[in-house]
Parts: sequence; C-alpha cells; structure tokens
Amino acid sequence: MSAPRQSRERAEQLRRQIEHHNHCYYVLDAPEIEDAQYDRLLRELESLERDYPALATPDSPTRRVGGAPLAQFSAVRHRLPMLSLGNAFSEGDVVAFDRRVREAAGATEVAYSAEPKFDGLAISLRYEDGAFVQGATRGDGATGEDVSANLRTVRAIPMRLRAALRGSFEVRGEVLMYRTDFAALNERQRAAGEKVFANPRNAAAGSLRQLDPRVTARRALRFCAYGVGFTGDARLPRTQVQLLDRLAELGLPVARERRLVRGVAGLLAYYRELAESRPGLPFDIDGAVYKVNDFDLQEQLGFVARAPRFALAHKFPAQEAVTEILDITVQVGRTGALTPAARLAPVFVGGVTVASATLHNEDEIRRKDLWRGDRVVVRRAGDVIPEVVRVDKPGPRRAADRFRMPACCPVCGSPVVRLEGEAVARCTGGFACAAQRKEALLHFAQRRAMDIEGLGEKLVDQLVERAMVDSPADLYRLTIEDLQSLERMAQKSSRNLLDAIAASRGRPLGRFIFALGIPGVGEEVAKVLARHFGTVEAFLEADWGALAERKLELARENAARKRRGQRLEARIMEGIGPELSDSLAKFLGAAHNREVIQALAAAARPADDASAVAKGALGGKVFVITGTLPALTRDQARELIERHGGRVTGSVSSNTDFVVAGTEPGSKLDRAREIGVRILDEDGLRELLGQAR
Repeated sequence: MSAPRQSRERAEQLRRQIEHHNHCYYVLDAPEIEDAQYDRLLRELESLERDYPALATPDSPTRRVGGAPLAQFSAVRHRLPMLSLGNAFSEGDVVAFDRRVREAAGATEVAYSAEPKFDGLAISLRYEDGAFVQGATRGDGATGEDVSANLRTVRAIPMRLRAALRGSFEVRGEVLMYRTDFAALNERQRAAGEKVFANPRNAAAGSLRQLDPRVTARRALRFCAYGVGFTGDARLPRTQVQLLDRLAELGLPVARERRLVRGVAGLLAYYRELAESRPGLPFDIDGAVYKVNDFDLQEQLGFVARAPRFALAHKFPAQEAVTEILDITVQVGRTGALTPAARLAPVFVGGVTVASATLHNEDEIRRKDLWRGDRVVVRRAGDVIPEVVRVDKPGPRRAADRFRMPACCPVCGSPVVRLEGEAVARCTGGFACAAQRKEALLHFAQRRAMDIEGLGEKLVDQLVERAMVDSPADLYRLTIEDLQSLERMAQKSSRNLLDAIAASRGRPLGRFIFALGIPGVGEEVAKVLARHFGTVEAFLEADWGALAERKLELARENAARKRRGQRLEARIMEGIGPELSDSLAKFLGAAHNREVIQALAAAARPADDASAVAKGALGGKVFVITGTLPALTRDQARELIERHGGRVTGSVSSNTDFVVAGTEPGSKLDRAREIGVRILDEDGLRELLGQAR
C-alpha cells in the first residue's frame, strides 16, 4: 500500500529530526531534547513505517535497533589496504621520525596533524552517493569482515552524510566504548552471571562482532573518524587537518583533541599535554598519532612494508605495576551488594599512587586465584579504576590467607545471601543497615513501589544525614516544620511532599512488598507473594520450611498428573525457588526488619490482597499476553487481569486458561491453538471482565 503524501513528508521530517538529535547527542555531546522527547519521535516513525512498509528506507533511524541474527560475517576486500602504523616508545624515536621527514621534504620544519590514538577497533565505512551501504573491520589489512548490520546500530555513525557526495566514498575510523558505558555493561554482565570484559577495547570488539545486531544495539558503541580510503569523485582538502574538519561537516565525529603542530617540539609538547589530560577523557587512548599534514608530502614519503612513512604512533608507557596484597576486605554498597577489595602495598601506576583495588566478587577472586600475601600485577582499568590483573608470584598461602565471603554483613551484622544466577552477595539488613539506608528510602518511594512524588536523592540525603529518617516508617511521622528546616524546602514544597506521603497509604500489598527491597524480590515476585499471603500479617508469619515441603509435594503430584494426562494443579508461589525462599526467610527472620515492616504497615496501611483473589472476576485464571493490543499496553493489560484476580505468565502450557492476542503475536498463539487454549482479543478480554469498551 502506497503511503499518503502527508505520511511520506512526515516520515522524512522525522528521519531528519532524529538523525539531527543523534548527531547532537553522540557526536557533539550537546543534546537539544530530553530522552523522552527523542523516544516519542522514534516511536512515531516506527508507527508510520509499520502502517506503510514502503516508508522503511534502508537508512531509516529505526534500523538502528538491530535486525535478525546473522548466520556469519562475509569477507570484504578493502579497495585500499588498511595499514598499521610504526610505533615510537621514546622521545628519541620521535626525533628520528621528524628528521627523516624533514630530510625527505628538504625543509627545516614540517607541520603535523597530532591526534589521540584511540584504543578501539579500526573499521571502514562505505557510502554511495552519501548513503551508508557497508562497513567492515580492518581484518588482516587487505580483507575484513562485513559488520554492516551491527554498525547500523551505532548512533554516532550517520546513515546519510550531510552532503550528497557522488559515487563511492570510504571513511576510516575507530569503534570504541566510553568508560562509563563499559562499567555499566560489565555491571549488567555480572548481575546476569555472564562473562565480564577485561577493558573497553575488548568490549567494543566483542560487541561489534555479535551475530545478533540487537545485542550490539544494547552495547553503547561510539565511533570516531580519522581519515579516508577510497574517495571516488569527491573533492577533498589537501591537508589532514582540513580533511578532519570536512569530515565533521559531513556529520562524522572526529577527535576534538586534534591539533596542528610544527616540528618535533610541537609533537612532544602535544604528547605531554595529551598524557596529562588522559585521565579526564571519557574514552581510553594508548598514545598519540602524528601525520604529516600536507597530502602532497605524504605521497612523496610513501610507504615501507605495511606502514606509511608519513605517520607515527607514539605510545604511552605501560599502566601496570607489581605490588603485594596486604589484605582483602569487604565494602557494602548502597544496594546491599558486598564487594571485596584488595588493600595493597602502595605502588605508583599511571601517574598516581594506588593503595587499593576492586576485586568485583568472590567468583573473580577464585578465577584469578588471589590470596592475601600474593604479589600481583595491578592495572588502572580504563586509566581510572585500579584492578588486580593476575598473580605475579604466590605468597605463603596459609589457610587464613584464603578469602571467604562473610556470612554476616560487616556493617550491620545481618545475614548475607547470594541468589542463584547472581555473582553478587547481598546484605539482608535492608532498612537497618546504615550502608543501605539512603538507597532503601529511594527504592521505597519510587513510582512502581509506594510512588511518593518529590522524595528525591538530595532530599533523602538531608533526611538521613540529619537523622530525621532511619527507615521509611519515619516518613509518615514527618511534620511540615521538619521539612521546612531542610534546604530548598519552602512551605509549598513541604506541603506537597506531605500530601504525597499521605497519598501513598493504602497502596496494594504487592507494591508494599516490592517497596521493602528484599534481595531478589522484584515487582512480579512481590505480586506472587501478595496473592499467596493476602495480608502483611500472614506474610510475616510464613513458615518457609513448611512451604518448601508443600511445594515439593505439589511438584510430585503434578508429575504424576502429567503422566496420567490430567490438568495440573496451580503451583504454590510460582517462580519462587529455594534460594529466594532462603533470602526471604533470612530477611523476615531478622528482628529489626520485622519491627520496621510492622511499623511501616501500621503507618502505610497497605490494602489486603486476599479479597481480590477470592472474589475477582477471573478467579485465579492463568493468562498469556502476546502481540500488540489496540488500546492497552502489555503492562496495562497485565494490571487489569491481576486486579480482577487473574495471573499472567510468560509461556503457554497446559495450565494456561486464556491467551490474549494482538497483532504480530508470534509462536505463543500457534502453541495455544495446538493445545486448545481459548484465545481472546482485547475486546474479548474486556467482555470477560464485564466491561464496556
């Protein structure tokens, strides 16, 4: 179906706006709109392309979220080889390089383009008539891998240049990952129990070579151009400095730290300046790159073997040192995570003295086989965060030198738990743990928990630091005089906060349980617990040992029923296994936690859940939602079902009562038809609930 003119014009306008904001955010580091506004533009374009598929052009910003998994990477032969650079490790090497260039040029002084040497992955980008068509890794210099699908997800790379250059045009540069994005990625990897990356370069390289572009799209890769390969009919400047300026005009990110310098004195001054600013850069660099600025002189100098004579990489010294682990201690974070840290004999690394380094978690300590008393290699990961890389020489390794995660929190003495699938051990002290108090209050007040609008981080800092609030129960005792004594809290803002605290009374039990911040208890688990126990009192008095036995008995009964072809009985607290039950038992078994929960229940008065399950229109029926519904989001449909006593699961089984299907439903609908589960559309769901549309 052809799109109406108005839709075509709107789609083109949206594409221009989105690419403009991508350029502002990822290239200029100067965003002009909020993330929510950007998301609205993208969703509108996705909707237009869904309604009119002909509008979905290959260079559309919607293609950046990743497509179908790739079977493999095909080979790409570079029109011009992607060569390496010769290295310099001392000032003498740079002096010799400048002398050779001057002798060849017959000049007393030569101008150079000086740029940072990114610690990333070299790639080439091919544009045809200004539109991106292919991207490849350097490979062996002559042949690389086609990673076009993954490069389309890198928002710093324009899908269309800002000027329509005729014919083929190849840009060369580096894919890299910022340090903050690297740290966030590794945190997600650890939380999921997956492999962590050693450094941002490895993370960038691994992310770019994912067979599934959707994985690459979640990895926050960046790009920086440093030159060109094949230029076709494009008329480009005749110096390196002017070329980088021209690439920036075309919408390609280039290094802001680039300089035009003169002679060997200018090269060495730039190197020292770059080394000094290195810790403050958002990305890793491992040196400086010097290029003869004039392209005619570059051609005159030519190449030797696999490197150009007109360029040089001046490397920084190694950022590693050897020292001794004096002790391994444990730090408790704001979320209750226990992180082991090495106390080191002070050592000078990368311009600073290092006396401690993170060890991440117990699994990492075992993997690297670290003991107290070992001599170890220390590196400043990403030039900022010190980490222990490996053992250089084992110490005496007595039994007492081996690290073991403590069974109790070193701050509050509460039991420590580690849930299945998690690499991190956590304190169960919750509100009673001073290390977690601020985070516990922020979690309690968040929108999906008790939804106390206005209770932000700065206000929580003041309330805790002035000892006005030790636990969320204290929030309900605050007065307007208390709040007005705080910074930036006038009468109106104080009254608004007190109104928001009062409005949080009577929230559903599931949200109350989620707000408690019990390790491992997210929103869905909290709803399961609320449906099972119905009241705060029953939740606090639960016999977890007896429940575990009953769950085991029911599992055996269901196994027998399945063999006989009978309908299975509903599971008890589905999704709550032994490790989570143990976490709940420890959290609720701590006297201080019970006292806080009882005081909190008396103040917040959460609504019981027992009546909703017993009398709801759906009476405990099991639902699966698939596809896109016309008027309801999945979260809204789930909330509607659960509010009327139903239960929503993620997969279709013989225990499923209804499948609610929208557009593009996928395999769940096929499975429902196969086993005879009743299928509803959105109207059918509303009819089941006895509601008018």
